[in-house]
Amino acid sequence: MRLEDLLVGVSAMCEKAGRALRERVVLLLGGAERTRVILVLACVLGLSGADVATVGASARALRQGLHITNTDVGLLVTVSSLVAVVAALPFGVLADRVRRTWALGGAIVLWGLAMVWSATVGSFGELLLARVLLGGVTAAAGPFVASLVGDYFPAGERGRIYGFILAGELLGSGFGFAVTGDIAALSWRAALVILALPAFLLAWLVIHLPEPPRGGTAFPPRARGKQADQAAAAQISGPTDAQHLARERGIRPDSRLVLHGDIRRLGLVAAARHVVGVRTNLVLIAASACAHYFLAGMQTFGLEFAQDQYRIGQALANLLLLVIGVGAVLGVVAGGLLGDALIGRRHLNGRILTSAIAATATTILFIPALLAHGTLTAVPYLCAAAFALSAQTAPLDAARLDIMPPQLWGRAESIRSVIRSFAQALAPLLFGAISDHVFGGGRSGLQMTFALMLFPLAASAALLYRALGTYPRDVATAAATAQHQADAATSSSSRSRPRSRH
Repeated sequence: MRLEDLLVGVSAMCEKAGRALRERVVLLLGGAERTRVILVLACVLGLSGADVATVGASARALRQGLHITNTDVGLLVTVSSLVAVVAALPFGVLADRVRRTWALGGAIVLWGLAMVWSATVGSFGELLLARVLLGGVTAAAGPFVASLVGDYFPAGERGRIYGFILAGELLGSGFGFAVTGDIAALSWRAALVILALPAFLLAWLVIHLPEPPRGGTAFPPRARGKQADQAAAAQISGPTDAQHLARERGIRPDSRLVLHGDIRRLGLVAAARHVVGVRTNLVLIAASACAHYFLAGMQTFGLEFAQDQYRIGQALANLLLLVIGVGAVLGVVAGGLLGDALIGRRHLNGRILTSAIAATATTILFIPALLAHGTLTAVPYLCAAAFALSAQTAPLDAARLDIMPPQLWGRAESIRSVIRSFAQALAPLLFGAISDHVFGGGRSGLQMTFALMLFPLAASAALLYRALGTYPRDVATAAATAQHQADAATSSSSRSRPRSRH
C-alpha cells in the first residue's frame, strides 16, 4: 500500500470518528443549539481557569525572568482577584438589566487585550498593573454565566448542565498547566500571548449567542420521550423542581424574605441585604469560598509542589496534573448528575447532601496525598481528592438558583463572587507568604502550608452539613417570591389590556 493511500485512509477514519463523536456529544447535551450554548459558556470559564493556572505554571520562569519571590507570584494572582471583588458588583447589576451576551462578549475582548499587555511588560510593576485590568474584566464571567444558565435551561437539569460548563473551567486550568506551562518553561511571555489569542474568537461566539428570556427557559428539556417532555415542558416557566417539593411538603416560607414589587428595580444595597439575609445562601457562599481558597493555592503552587515533593520533572509533573484533571472533570460532571438525580427521586436536600459528602471526602483524601513521596503512591489519592473537590461545585451552583428569584440571579452571583474572589485573592498571597516566612520555603515549606490549609476544606464540609437544615425553608421562600412576581405580572397584563366595546 502506498503511503498516500495510507494517509488518505487514516484521514477518512479520523473524520468519521470525529463526526461520530460530535453526534454523540450533541445527543448527550440535548441538541445542536443547547450544545453550542454549553460549550461557549464552558469556554468562558475555561479561559478564566487557564489564566490563573498559567501564572502558577509560570512561577519559576517569572521568578527568574523578573527576579521575584513566591510572595510576589502570589501577589500577581491576589491583585487580579481583589480587583474582581470590586468589579463583580457592577457586573451583577448589568447581568440583571442589559443584554447579557453582548456585555459578556465585550468584556472578553478587553480580557484578551489585557492578556496581550501582560506579555509585553518590562517589569514586575507593569505586570502587576496589567493584572489589575485583567481582574476587572474577568469578574464578568460569574454573574453573566449564572444568569444565562438559569434562563437557558430547565431547573431539573441545571446541576447536570452546570457540571458540563464547570468542566470547561477545569479543562482550561489543565490547558494552562500543561500546554502554556510547557511553553512558559521556554518563555512566559509566549505563554501569555498564546492564551490571549482564543479570547477574541470566544468573544465573537458569545456575542452571537441568542439572548434568553428572563425568568423563563429558552431551551426545552433534552429529549426523554414524548410524555416526559410534555410533563417537563409544563413546568418550564414555573417553580423549580426543588420548589415544587417544598410546596408539596407544606414547608412554610420565611415571610420576612418574600419580595414584593419589581425586583429588577431593587437597588444594589437592598439586593445585597436580601442575598445575605437568606441563611442557606450565606452558608453556601462561605463553604464555596473555603473550597476555592484551597483550590486557588493549588492552582498557583501545585505544579511546583508536585515537582519537588515527588521528585519529577516539568513534563512528568504536567502529565500528572492532566491525570488529576481527568478525575476533576469526571467529578464535576458526576456531582451535577447525582444532585439532579436525588432531586428527581424527591430528596429535597439532594444537591446539598451531595456537596457535603464530597467536601468531607476531599479533606480526608488530601492528607495521604500530601504525605506521599512517590508518584505512584500519590496519584490514586490525588485523583480521588480532585474528583471529590470538583463534585461539590455543580450541585451548589444549581442549589443557589433554587433559593433565589430569577430577577436576582445576576446580583446574587456577583455578591457570591465578591466573597469567593476575596478568598481566592488571599489564598496565593497567604500560601506564598506562609511558605516563605513561616515554614522556611522550599518543598517542606509548601508541604506544611498545604497541610495547614486543609482546615478551610474541613470548614467547608461542616458548613454544608449545616445548610441541610436551612435549605428547605429558603427554597419555599424563593417559590413564594416567584409566585408573587407571577401574580403581579398577570395583574399588570390584565389591566393594560384594552376593554372590548359592545
